[in-house]
Amino acid sequence: MGQTIEIQAPGGVAEAYLTRPDDAPHPGVLLFMDAIGLRPRIEEMADRIASWGYVVLAPNVFYRAGRAAELAPTSDLRVPENREAFIQGAMKRVGGLTPGLSNSDAGVWVDTLLEHAEAPIGVVGYCMGARLAVRAASLRPDVVAACGGFHGGGLVTDDPESPHRKLAKARAEFVFGHADNDRSMPPEAVTALGEALAEAGLAHTNEVYAGAAHGYSMADSSTYDAAATERHFVALQGLLERAL
Repeated sequence: MGQTIEIQAPGGVAEAYLTRPDDAPHPGVLLFMDAIGLRPRIEEMADRIASWGYVVLAPNVFYRAGRAAELAPTSDLRVPENREAFIQGAMKRVGGLTPGLSNSDAGVWVDTLLEHAEAPIGVVGYCMGARLAVRAASLRPDVVAACGGFHGGGLVTDDPESPHRKLAKARAEFVFGHADNDRSMPPEAVTALGEALAEAGLAHTNEVYAGAAHGYSMADSSTYDAAATERHFVALQGLLERAL
């Protein structure tokens, strides 16, 4: 039961994909897309999570830059050269979504999800969406009980707004499945993230998926890894069952 809805967000009207297994009450899951954007693959993933018994909301976090269809790739990203070219272009949008902007949006995404779902909720993010998921869990500890981040980048930086610096405010259980040899999340960053989670006293899993490249869960991309994708779905489903 999936549909596209429109949300009045701080920067204008944002479209989002909302999906649920049926009309019965269910806990909610907020899904933060990767840098490629809101598209059929994200909807497929949201539908799979919904089939476990959750209401899932996947907003177009780049709504300030345009509608999802306007920002969508026009070439086959399963071709490595096409994927690389698209990602290079998308990085301007990624950089433009500052913590100040994404934090102001996060409350609206959570509140919209709660109009359709029961609390507590989970958040999950992919690629740059993992950063948004961690920030949302830290901003709304009152309702976010589970947070998953998969092939995330930039979770640990020197910036005062680095996501790992906000974990002390969170109350969720966290599960991370990092890509292997990921320049945006090197081994020392994975270690630092684990230390920050432990220091905050948060239940967590912080693993590197050996051999899985950044973007491994995206079946419409050249970096797709079927085994790592299934591993992440198992980990995410377990997290949601425990926490929600």
